[in-house]
Amino acid sequence: MPHPHARLTVHGRRLLVDRVRAGRPIAHVAEEMGISRTTAHKWVRRWRAEGDPGLYDRSSRPLTTPHRTPADVENRICELRRDRKLGPARIGPVLGIPSSTVHRVLTHYGLNRLRWMDRPTGQIIRRYERSHPGELVDVDIKKLGNIPDGGGHRIMPRQQAAGNRQATTDVRRGGSPVIGYSFVHTAVDDHSRLAYSEVLTDERKETAASFWQRANTFFAEHGISVERVLTDNGSCYRSRLFGQTLSATGIVHKRTRPYRPQTNGKVERLNRTLLDEWAYVRPYSSNAERTEALTDFLHTYNYHRCHTALDGQPPISRVNNPAGQYI
Repeated sequence: MPHPHARLTVHGRRLLVDRVRAGRPIAHVAEEMGISRTTAHKWVRRWRAEGDPGLYDRSSRPLTTPHRTPADVENRICELRRDRKLGPARIGPVLGIPSSTVHRVLTHYGLNRLRWMDRPTGQIIRRYERSHPGELVDVDIKKLGNIPDGGGHRIMPRQQAAGNRQATTDVRRGGSPVIGYSFVHTAVDDHSRLAYSEVLTDERKETAASFWQRANTFFAEHGISVERVLTDNGSCYRSRLFGQTLSATGIVHKRTRPYRPQTNGKVERLNRTLLDEWAYVRPYSSNAERTEALTDFLHTYNYHRCHTALDGQPPISRVNNPAGQYI
């Protein structure tokens, strides 16, 4: 691929050759096209030797690399990384080579980050991404403990927090007040990472089906037509109601392998982001206050927060809507 300021593309090189074949002097053609005579002679000479294939860019990789680290040493570096999880500073002295060489080898084989490896097996984690928005949407539920009115133990002494629990609810279990839980239902597009979440009171099949209908509307408003939905094997997702809700709009339902949450990894990672940057980012004085803050967080996440998997761009940058159509 030519660099952005290249004078000649493949089309330009063909034009150069055609003008020279027509009988025009190479020096005149080079001046017209804003290139040196040396460059013009190079492409004409390559065309005469190889034909049209010679007009395409070649790899800049050298034919031989006599100073490259031997293959058996590279293999040994990779073995120590996979088996013992050692870093360059420790592998280098073991093999008697510079740590910078070890780091270069690990980078070449994709082993320079331990988080890119499956710790038990040492194998590189295979990551995937769907090719366009809507091809796959990951759906999941995260359970959160409710906050008593006035705040919980995270922002005040436990004795005062216990008094807030007593005053918030009349429900008792074994003499203790029951505040209960909230359930964060989340849907995230696999390609764009555009996300939609709601804080609901349960995880029943009716609730999950209703949530998906609103989530599907959200994606449709952003120009995304959902083709598949991926969930875990929770009872609400295995219900006939949830399946019928998807099939009614022509959506295929996929479920993960049991005890394999990595398959639904994008929404699982979003759940962690929700905890770090919304649920626990600051102390809330009530459950309602935390729930209200979710709307602002989702707007920031979708439209402004840089995403490392998207080269630092927000999820909206991968949606098919024209730029500038959001606030």
